[in-house]
Amino acid sequence: MNNYWNFVYEQNKVKEQLQKISNSRRVPHAFIFSGQEGVGKFNTAIQFAKSINGIDTEIHDSLISQRIDDLQEPYIKLIMPLPRGKGETSEDSGIEKLSKEVIEDLKNELQNKAKNPYYKITIENANTIKISSIREIRKFISFTSDDTAYRFVIILDSEFMNDQAQNALLKSLEEPPPRIIFILITSQKEKLLPTIISRCREIIFEPLSNEAVKQVLTEKFGIESKLAKKVSSFSDGSVTQAVQLIGYDFETIQQKTISVLRYAFARKYQAALSELLNFSKNQNEDSVLFLLKMIKTWLNDVVRHRKSVKEFAFEDSLETIEKFNAKFSDTNIEVPFSNLEYLESCFSRNMNLNVLFLNVIFELASVVKRN
Repeated sequence: MNNYWNFVYEQNKVKEQLQKISNSRRVPHAFIFSGQEGVGKFNTAIQFAKSINGIDTEIHDSLISQRIDDLQEPYIKLIMPLPRGKGETSEDSGIEKLSKEVIEDLKNELQNKAKNPYYKITIENANTIKISSIREIRKFISFTSDDTAYRFVIILDSEFMNDQAQNALLKSLEEPPPRIIFILITSQKEKLLPTIISRCREIIFEPLSNEAVKQVLTEKFGIESKLAKKVSSFSDGSVTQAVQLIGYDFETIQQKTISVLRYAFARKYQAALSELLNFSKNQNEDSVLFLLKMIKTWLNDVVRHRKSVKEFAFEDSLETIEKFNAKFSDTNIEVPFSNLEYLESCFSRNMNLNVLFLNVIFELASVVKRN
């Protein structure tokens, strides 16, 4: 297998599929790389671009490889969600009406992405892939280049294209020019039009293992090994989620989770509610949502302990889990776990926090009541 794949963490099935395509020389003109955020879809796209160009030429130019890494045109055309500029119309280019500050921010984010393909680009109010950005693809594909075999159009977060933008893209997909490959990267494929999906070869990415997440955190983000190992257990196989957890003060969220559980199981409802309300005042919505997910993770550890599984997310709180199972060994965890998942979905629907938190607390308390 080509050496470029050594830079992709896990995703062995994906690498085998793409290597087989590279070897066959029958390359589809469009792909959808689908899977949750933070599992290496963009990094794989970059390594695929280098790999296929390396195979297709007798002597691969290392300079081209470096330019692909640097996301330089005419080798890579990167399309992504952008904020709307003041007075911007559909006739303006994607960045024409953006302020100097936003453009500078965009440049910095792209530099970070080029240095570390697992880095998540974050630009305020960048929630739409503009039709003007899609129209720019035609200029890109009309440019001829003799020094590289294939050129790539990579669309990050492609689910952020509205129907108008997707229909504009469809014209390019229906009449694919030679040696231009489209890669649509998405964590929500269902938001793409069926006509788009039907013209692409889908490559499905799996969540990463905890060990792989830990490796990416230490090697790509410089996170200390001990913290990386802890956070990876709560990442759901996503580097993006792991990095967010660290940014939201992971250890504080973990401690609050244990406090809420203890108060709820002891039926100290007011104390548990105070913990949650005080935490929510000083944190953003994502942090609160992570705390709710951590409660479910703790319950899952309870089940894992009962099944004699040796690995736990809450390794530092194993004694608490052991005591719980010693006292409530016959408690049915499935019902509260399912109900907590429902309450978690209510959070995104702007349910009143007091009501939501009380429901969470009563659900946890009901675990010991049922016993």
